Amino acid sequence: MTKVAGLAVLAVLLLVQSAQAQAPGSPPAAVPAAQEKPEEGIPVTDPLVIAKCGTCHTRDDKGNLSRISWERAAPEGWEEAIKRMVRLNGLEITPAEARSVLKYLSTYHGLAPEEAKPVMYMAEHRIQDEPVPNEAVRTTCMGCHPFGRGLSWRRSKEDWKLLTNMHVFLYAQADVAFRRGFFGTGNAPLIAQVAEDAPPLVDQTLDYLAQNAPLHTPDWAAWRARMRAPKLDGRWLVSAHIAGRGKYYGEMVMERGSAEDEFRTRVKLQSVTDGSTLARSGQGLVYAGYSWRGRSNATNPAGAAPNDLSKEMRETMWISPDQLWAEGRWFWGEYQEFGVDVKLVRASAEPTLLGVDRTMLKLGSQANRIRVLGDNLPSQISAADLDFGSGITLRRIVSQTLGEIVAEVDVASNAVPGKRDIALRRSVLQSVIAVYDRVDYIKVVPEASIAHLGSDVHPKGYEQFEAIAYQGGADGKLHTADDVELGPVDVTWSVEEYLSVYGDDDKDFVGTLNPMGLFTPALDGPNPKRKFGRNNYGDVWVVATAKNEKDKDDKPLTGRSYLVVTVPTYIRWDQPEVSK
Repeated sequence: MTKVAGLAVLAVLLLVQSAQAQAPGSPPAAVPAAQEKPEEGIPVTDPLVIAKCGTCHTRDDKGNLSRISWERAAPEGWEEAIKRMVRLNGLEITPAEARSVLKYLSTYHGLAPEEAKPVMYMAEHRIQDEPVPNEAVRTTCMGCHPFGRGLSWRRSKEDWKLLTNMHVFLYAQADVAFRRGFFGTGNAPLIAQVAEDAPPLVDQTLDYLAQNAPLHTPDWAAWRARMRAPKLDGRWLVSAHIAGRGKYYGEMVMERGSAEDEFRTRVKLQSVTDGSTLARSGQGLVYAGYSWRGRSNATNPAGAAPNDLSKEMRETMWISPDQLWAEGRWFWGEYQEFGVDVKLVRASAEPTLLGVDRTMLKLGSQANRIRVLGDNLPSQISAADLDFGSGITLRRIVSQTLGEIVAEVDVASNAVPGKRDIALRRSVLQSVIAVYDRVDYIKVVPEASIAHLGSDVHPKGYEQFEAIAYQGGADGKLHTADDVELGPVDVTWSVEEYLSVYGDDDKDFVGTLNPMGLFTPALDGPNPKRKFGRNNYGDVWVVATAKNEKDKDDKPLTGRSYLVVTVPTYIRWDQPEVSK
């Protein structure tokens, strides 16, 4: 065939294809998909960050650094990233420089307060059950780490893709979870299998992250405009709860440090249970205008007990955008298992209520004595000033000071069970005390937990338990959302076998539980007294038996919690050191 003939044939074919494409009823011709427009990055303007990061992360004409400008994260995320750059990529940086880089990235490439609050449990080192968004996320992310770790970042969709590539490069099992979605033999997949017509699990997860953790959000856009330097100097009133010890109240005094986002602190708290005091001093810094990270030490030497309150504590708090209150956790322990739940409010010249020394009042009870703790309380109080809610009558004021009111109250026999507010003029404690007619059940918290064996080489991981009383709500069903939490109750503690295998004997070896609900795990290492010389690991029930509350059969109420006692964490992963 000549070249001219060939061209003629080609022309005919093109005409036929064109006619077919435009024939009535024929499907439209495919149009090439338009490429998505790249997302705008967040320019990096800090000279030190550019100098230290710009050698590997290229800078474009808009001031964006590759990868970095398409990422935002909580302080712990950026701190881990800096450490990874030092370990894997040879970054040379001094501690002072690293702190400055961390400040900049956590503030100007950080999270908005509304984005950070749902994942504060990560920075606060709380162990909790995470909701599983879908099976793809469970398989690709939650098989190795909490999903809160992923949601502590915000990225462009392209950067989320690059993160999956990094996982495949560093971790051999990631490709199995990402691409194939299952492994194992025969019909026993160990993780979710992908349907034949479904996208790969990694693509499903990327779609989820792109939608739920994008780089640009309305919250971040608003916070970038609103963000201001933290002005926290002065007195703050502190309400605290320490598991196994009860409530503490007091104050924190903050003083400006060497920079506008750094502060020195002095804390003094007092227990409402036994009157003991807790005095500490420390320092902290604030990232992005709201995210507090600090450390504090007791003014007296640390005790030997692992749960001693004089140990050094790390502090993580979320400060409200208006800088009027804050809440968070101060924690210590080798596994950060001990902690203080705190809430701070700014002190003012107005009377402010902080809390009470009891959490429940029974229907029909008379002359109940209750201590109301506060600050700048008025010197003279009338019955009209102090309101305990419906069905509770103030009988008399026993005593009062600027920081405490002791009152006697009566509870009507026909009062409606449930939580009550306590109000003193314009200061209100919301849902602080419960009116009840019976205790229906006891819940042991945490409801499921983990402790670690240990030795002189590997530290132990302890667990503190509490028993909380509940009354069933209006729906007549127990363990539902309308149940009324009444507060801690006096119990005796014991350990019972969790029967998971034939001839189980874990309770005899895993550890001991003291009268205050503190579990101390046993020693690590093979135990010659145990069958097959096994280690002292196992799973047990931690049981609380009420001393004064009984069920309908006149038997003491009990509650229990599932405890897994396992081996130590032999490999110490990086611990965030983002505080000053």
